[in-house]
Amino acid sequence: MNLKLCEVTSQNVHALMEFPLRPGQERFVAPVANSIAEASVTPTAWPRAICDGDDVVGFVMANFDPDNELAAFRCGIWRLHVSADQQGRGVGRFAVEEVAREARRRGNEQMTVLWVQGDGGPEQFYLRCGFEPTGERLFGQILGARSTHTAATGTPPTRAS
Repeated sequence: MNLKLCEVTSQNVHALMEFPLRPGQERFVAPVANSIAEASVTPTAWPRAICDGDDVVGFVMANFDPDNELAAFRCGIWRLHVSADQQGRGVGRFAVEEVAREARRRGNEQMTVLWVQGDGGPEQFYLRCGFEPTGERLFGQILGARSTHTAATGTPPTRAS
């Protein structure tokens, strides 16, 4: 795999909105189209296509808002989608580690994520990526946090140069 994060552009936006999730996963994450719309009006949002070479295989949106009144929203992952046929190959771990890398570059020591619990949901994935539940719930979701220096369990695929 030759994974990299790419800016969302007119060339890749249609591919981002067309890739399928596994059946049932749509209840755990907002559609990519909603995320792109939200990013267009949120100056602190950081939306990225996850690409394997020239192919779009996922989407991640982080937020970097050091002045947010809620600590949970100062640095974290807001959305993460991996195409159904690419799940289990390290694409999601790669995206989490790239967000952590960008967070460190911006001077952040901790990042957060929210997840919905349920069969087929992302909880085990985020736990393997080093997030730990804080005990707090926001919008009915579990809040997880981890150091930006903590690597995910397992070795993520190498980053393209």
